[in-house]
Amino acid sequence: MQSNLPVSDAHRHIPGTNEKALRINIDQLAYGTFAEIGAGQEVARWFFRVGGASGTIAKSMSAYDMTVSDAIYGSCERYVSRKRLESMLDHEFTLLLERLASKRGDKSKFFAFADTVAAQGFTKRDDCHGWMGVRFQTQPQSEPSEIIIHVRLLDKDNLAQQEALGIIGVNLLYRAIYLHEHRESFVASLIDNLTEGRVEVDMIKLSGPAFKLVDNRLVTLQLVQHGLTSAAMFNHDGNVVQAADVLHNKPILVERGSFRPITKVTIDMLNCAQTQFLQEPQVKGEPAVVLLEMTLKNLLDHGQLDQTDFLDRVDLLASLGKTVLISNYAEHHRLAAYLRRYTKKMTGIVLGIPTLREIFDEKYYNDLDGGILESFGRLFKNHLKLYIYPQLDTGNETLITADNLSVAPHLRHLYKHLLENHFIEGLNNYDAALMPITSADVLAKIRDLDESWQDMVPTEVAEMMKKRRLFCST
Repeated sequence: MQSNLPVSDAHRHIPGTNEKALRINIDQLAYGTFAEIGAGQEVARWFFRVGGASGTIAKSMSAYDMTVSDAIYGSCERYVSRKRLESMLDHEFTLLLERLASKRGDKSKFFAFADTVAAQGFTKRDDCHGWMGVRFQTQPQSEPSEIIIHVRLLDKDNLAQQEALGIIGVNLLYRAIYLHEHRESFVASLIDNLTEGRVEVDMIKLSGPAFKLVDNRLVTLQLVQHGLTSAAMFNHDGNVVQAADVLHNKPILVERGSFRPITKVTIDMLNCAQTQFLQEPQVKGEPAVVLLEMTLKNLLDHGQLDQTDFLDRVDLLASLGKTVLISNYAEHHRLAAYLRRYTKKMTGIVLGIPTLREIFDEKYYNDLDGGILESFGRLFKNHLKLYIYPQLDTGNETLITADNLSVAPHLRHLYKHLLENHFIEGLNNYDAALMPITSADVLAKIRDLDESWQDMVPTEVAEMMKKRRLFCST
């Protein structure tokens, strides 16, 4: 069973950060520890500041020195990482039970809060981020549940980042103790009392008995819907992953689409592009990350997002072993900028002729002072290339390719420049027999009970669609 997590929280009362911290402090059941590395003890500070902390805090500590940190939590390749956070939560919660379970375990809901953060320091730091989590009991002596998030700190100075970190930490603990059963406003409450643009939450994972009805993919989708992040990622097992762990310093190939459902044409596009991408001089010999990306726009049906339909599409892509990126990047240059956060290696984007035509439609760049030229300047950086799959013109049976595509007369020289300098490149070795296949035709055949649709999608996809009767009501 999957939980329904509605987006709207317009009528939700939002307590202040002081109010949240004080409520936890005077709660006779809540009792736990704080372990924070980096940016000071900004979360614990709120609880000391509002008063009554002795009723809540069993211990507050910070192990800044790497040797000391390793002695407590074990060695770790990266100190600001999910692995380090999980070892902190394991250690602190286990220690809490060992020391206090016999004394007050029957009257306390224990929690262990931890964070490990790289904030703005005396030396310039371009990527200020951190991992934060809480392991907690919902009732005395119950099995613990856990929430883990990854946060990017967007303020420009250290003090502002510390403040934001403290507020989101209080929100997280308050969420865990009092609102773990509330499906409404689950994600939005993480940024209570923070103004827009101060933090980004690009990964969240909930586990344990308190969240047995929650699908983490839906929670992650809400991060994008609510604007807490512009992109989120799932691996081929359907697990939520942090983008840096997947993309760091690797060549990346992305195919954008709605994948409703994924067809043999989609796979042919990707296979052709991957063959050419791996032969690029900047890529050859290196393992590349391949992503299938859906934007929020591609997930909407008459302005509404169907969560079941979303999960169906993710499951179909996972059946093919694909990593899925969900984003709010309608413009290609914004997607490119996002990927450049994580790698300076070559990036390829796989497109069809219809999408390439849209890229050369100037109406999409009215918000940019430099129009289409500014967009292309942002897009074609760091060895980015567009790989174009041809299209069969059903009107006159001619093949439209990257080489013979017609654009507006005043853009022809620009297009020729991009083509001749290999910023845009046509795909080779495609299967011409697959070109007539479209997702719309697949859905129409399903609706008409025409089983020939099964020949239009990969075998694994067809089997799952038949077994789960997907898209039958389309």
